[in-house]
Amino acid sequence: MNGSEIHHSLVPPSAAPRLATGVKRLLLVVAGLASVGMAYLGAILPGLPTTPWVLLASYCFARSLPRLQRWLKRSPVFGRLLHDWEEHRGIRKSVKMVAVVMVVTVVTLSLTLSSLPVWVKCVIGGLAIVGISVIVGVVPTIRETAEKPIVAAANSEQPAQGSMTSGCCGQSLSHDAF
Repeated sequence: MNGSEIHHSLVPPSAAPRLATGVKRLLLVVAGLASVGMAYLGAILPGLPTTPWVLLASYCFARSLPRLQRWLKRSPVFGRLLHDWEEHRGIRKSVKMVAVVMVVTVVTLSLTLSSLPVWVKCVIGGLAIVGISVIVGVVPTIRETAEKPIVAAANSEQPAQGSMTSGCCGQSLSHDAF
């Protein structure tokens, strides 16, 4: 068996996306690599999101070079984030907390230490509020296994408030803020 036969034997035919060819494939590879670059910048710059860029890179690689998608999934920086999104369609509570703390810290420092015009500071503050609102209120939270009461409640007759579903490894999804 060669590498492509192994890959296709592990993934049901309906789940494997159709691979692009020619110029479209080249554009998807370039877009995927650019997205990985943006994701790395997002990992160190709090104002720039990481997750959407990782998801876009994975999408592009799945349709152009599945080998790069496998590389991304094994990445020590983005692998767990991508796995959580693919398996649970959410982000871990600890990742959300770090993101919010970083945004608040950097925006606060930017607003207090910069000599930007007031209107620019208002725009920055407003964008920060929107970003934090999306992180906290829109993106589902994956509850980690340390929160056994939530997991136990999700498996009992009355689910925990905000719990959507039980995941593997004792995790549950929630739309709760944290």
